[in-house]
Amino acid sequence: MLNELPRAKAAPELPQITAPEAAAMARTVVNLFDRWELSDAQSRDILGGLATRTYARWKAGDVGRIDRDLATRLSLLMGIHKGLRYLFSDPARGYGWIKKPNAAFGGRSPVDIMAEGSIFALARVRSYLDAERGCW
Repeated sequence: MLNELPRAKAAPELPQITAPEAAAMARTVVNLFDRWELSDAQSRDILGGLATRTYARWKAGDVGRIDRDLATRLSLLMGIHKGLRYLFSDPARGYGWIKKPNAAFGGRSPVDIMAEGSIFALARVRSYLDAERGCW
């Protein structure tokens, strides 16, 4: 006899990233950009054109309010970092990969793609890494 399973709720209980989660991701991304050896200009572009003074405050540990767009970017960056950690057993190789030319990106580096500034550019790099590690 078949028994119907209870259905999952259509909406999660926490539909968005909380402020403390976003602040933690922001602090992590500042450290990640340092590991990737990005300039402040590249970092700000990847974050969607974050103001110079705002990014300087982030680097000093004062994150402030993060809107939905920025939280989404931070989430994508965490996914990119996670994908690299899965693909490379040596973290230094993963950090270096971000600046190497890649045929999948028309010979451009992933950081060049991400620095275009759109969420879609971040999603493109994230999707590539997910596909490489077999998550499609």
